[in-house]
Amino acid sequence: MRKMGLDFGDKTIGIAVSDELGWTAQGIEVIKRKSKKEDISRLRTIIKEYDIAEIVLGLPKNMDGSIGERGQLCIQYGETLKTVLELPIHMWDERLTTVSAERTLIEANMSRKKRKQVIDKMAAVLILQSYLDAKK
Repeated sequence: MRKMGLDFGDKTIGIAVSDELGWTAQGIEVIKRKSKKEDISRLRTIIKEYDIAEIVLGLPKNMDGSIGERGQLCIQYGETLKTVLELPIHMWDERLTTVSAERTLIEANMSRKKRKQVIDKMAAVLILQSYLDAKK
């Protein structure tokens, strides 16, 4: 029963999937957002390809735990996904995942240009992995 992790942004959606046992998360791709219809079509393809049973969507919270404008957009997107894809959606606190992903990529001596291409995928991995770890 695989799970999919999503890092939903204004311009991109980072995607990660778990292994079949739900122990580890691996980055799959970054969708460059075009339209809701095209984005969801690509998600459907990945869901079918990896036999995804649940989605973990990163929820950006403010440092005090409150939910701001960006968080509200993610909640709305999660509701849309739940309706359209007919899969359980788990909202997961994603505070500092992008910062963490950036640090990891810098430590790996990845160039700024390459970091920009994979940062959202790495953030999706961190979101999904923290969810999987918490559920063990």
